Amino acid sequence: MRQIFFDTETTGLEADKGDRVIEVGCVEMVNRQLTGNHLHLYINPERASHEDALRVHGLTEAFLSDKPKFAEIVDQLLAFLAGAELVIHNASFDIGFINAELKRLKRGVLTDHVGGVRDTLLMARDLFPGKANSLDALCRRLEVDNTKRVLHGALLDAELLADVYIRLTRGQDALLMDEHGDNASGDSHAAIEAVDLCRFVLPVLHASEAEAAAHEKLLADLDKAAGGACKWRVLEPAQPMA
Repeated sequence: MRQIFFDTETTGLEADKGDRVIEVGCVEMVNRQLTGNHLHLYINPERASHEDALRVHGLTEAFLSDKPKFAEIVDQLLAFLAGAELVIHNASFDIGFINAELKRLKRGVLTDHVGGVRDTLLMARDLFPGKANSLDALCRRLEVDNTKRVLHGALLDAELLADVYIRLTRGQDALLMDEHGDNASGDSHAAIEAVDLCRFVLPVLHASEAEAAAHEKLLADLDKAAGGACKWRVLEPAQPMA
């Protein structure tokens, strides 16, 4: 599967009111391994950024003044994204801005050109309900090093998102392909030696009387707080009659 981790920076928050894309970062992953291919573009938005946005990304009007306009990079961008699944954090924001740019050029919408879209913000909300799920928050929670992220940058954020995604989906620790591809040995059906687990004697640790009593008290307190509605009390086996 070919996936592109995708991020943008913009002049503001409202694509429908004239805010524009000023930076695009794309990082390619194939079969859950980074390939080293990426696309990074700065774009002249033909307008200034809002002050709040400028504080986030630091891309000034002067810096962007000699960069290509979106119409000049659209073919390059769509060719890189073609057929891939896009992985985006808060996908509706980035897709809304790219769609607004494509609409100006009568080039359809982004989903006409890609294989699908996966939103890691929605994934994180399912996994961590009620918690902060910004990219920075996920980096902290999942132990992804984001110490270089002083200002937001589309390419750096896409690279961080790739690492976050792997950890969100519990896939693997290593992201980069080695020079031999997926399997360094070249043998995808290497024999695995069977282990006889019967020879292992596993220790069984029993709770002491004091620990068992403390546990029962905790359960009783929880049951009382729940008004007698705790399911484990219902499922407890009946005590034998004397």
